[in-house]
Amino acid sequence: MAEEAKVVAADEEKKLPASTVAEDGHGGPENHVLLVSFSAQGHINPMLLLGKRLASKGIRITLATTEIACQRMLKSLSNEESGESIAGIGLLFFSDGLSLDYDRKANLDLFMESLGKYGPINLSNLIKDHYRDDSKRLLCIVTNPFVPWAADVAAEHGIPCALHWIQPCMLYAVYYRFFNKLNEFPTLDDLERIIDLPGLPSMSLKDLPTFILPTSPFGTFPKLFSDLFQNLQKFKWVLGNSFDHLEKDIMDSMNDLCPIKPIGPLVPPSLLGQDKELDGTVDMWKSDDSCIEWLDQQIPTSVIYVSFGSIVTLPAAQMGAIAHALTETKRPFLWVVKPPEFPTPDGAGQLPTSFLEETKDQGKVVAWSPQTRVLSHPSVGCFLTHCGWNSTLEAICSGIPLIAYPQWTDQPTNAKLIVDVFKNGVRINGKDPTAEEVKRCIEEVMEGPRAEELRKNAEGLKRAALEAVGEGGSSDGNIESLVKEMMVPDHELVK
Repeated sequence: MAEEAKVVAADEEKKLPASTVAEDGHGGPENHVLLVSFSAQGHINPMLLLGKRLASKGIRITLATTEIACQRMLKSLSNEESGESIAGIGLLFFSDGLSLDYDRKANLDLFMESLGKYGPINLSNLIKDHYRDDSKRLLCIVTNPFVPWAADVAAEHGIPCALHWIQPCMLYAVYYRFFNKLNEFPTLDDLERIIDLPGLPSMSLKDLPTFILPTSPFGTFPKLFSDLFQNLQKFKWVLGNSFDHLEKDIMDSMNDLCPIKPIGPLVPPSLLGQDKELDGTVDMWKSDDSCIEWLDQQIPTSVIYVSFGSIVTLPAAQMGAIAHALTETKRPFLWVVKPPEFPTPDGAGQLPTSFLEETKDQGKVVAWSPQTRVLSHPSVGCFLTHCGWNSTLEAICSGIPLIAYPQWTDQPTNAKLIVDVFKNGVRINGKDPTAEEVKRCIEEVMEGPRAEELRKNAEGLKRAALEAVGEGGSSDGNIESLVKEMMVPDHELVK
């Protein structure tokens, strides 16, 4: 492995907060579930929200992730939290084998290689240390697709494992059929092929996840997914962050192959009509709450909200096209422009010169926003998004129409769902769209002939999401049955 990666092979190299979980003081071992998450915010938050659902059924929950997320997560803790837990969920950290100052985004393949090599060793040691006490009974380990080796660690300790699929069920179906060679997909010799899969809308090349494209530059991720989908028998349960009304036909198409149990939408409780104090998610960047005061001054459903999540950095040309389109609409906008963590070439991720001055009376730009509060604000009229699944679900639960501008991984397929299955948004055409194309989509969602239909569909999906997670709803029932299955039979304690 390259010397500049500064490999750290074991957790002993650094001292970080160790988590403890309080015991209930009653007879018999206490039931525990360990969640193992990739270190990105978009992976950690669905896990925390799943943990809160399981905790509401009487199970003690701990989340384990890599040390790179530690300091950022700790910044999200309230004054009442100690650094050992968040919203009642215990926190544990293990090494991914790289030094904390290593730029993981710059070399994803090396990062994933190191995580796959050192992660299992360090996670196994963590489990031995944390669950050595006979007063704790570890019922299950829940992992996500980017750390699938946690299933092997679970087997090593005799613990059942569940896969928490954090993307839409449509991606689950596409990947399963692709990596198990059940259907024909585009090749370099046949890029125009139309893909028709059971229960799914017809797809072309632009609708497929980037990891399976014939031209994909990624090496580690396709291999990771290939290994995952050819070895799903390692998981006793597959849990989907979706709900029956949203993707029923797609989930039904997988029943005879490898069923997926919907337990979503896993979004902050405030979006589901509950107290915002119950949200219990992490924000690895400090939100600029002044944008809420600004929204308070705007007309209902008038604001264009623009955000591309925590990872995507748009090239300068695309930033310019969006900036020009927003200026031309004359509509109020709130744009999240997160400064790149590391220097970027050619002005990527940066606003055009003079844009802020030209639009100071029209819109507001912030480095990071409290997104759930923004989406639920009555002034927001639409959401121009990269189509990350968490953002998509948050918009669905807010009843907000979408403008899809997908970039990579699952996002093109999510955009297909938005336009052709959910029918709650439109898609910007082209990889490098003009300002005119961006403006066309904004106008179509805000006041075009289809605007009323899109908003009506968005409101209908919001009601269905609330029903799914409510008491007696489909997703709530699936959580109940999952907990019952975890409890029986009793599993041996980890020694």
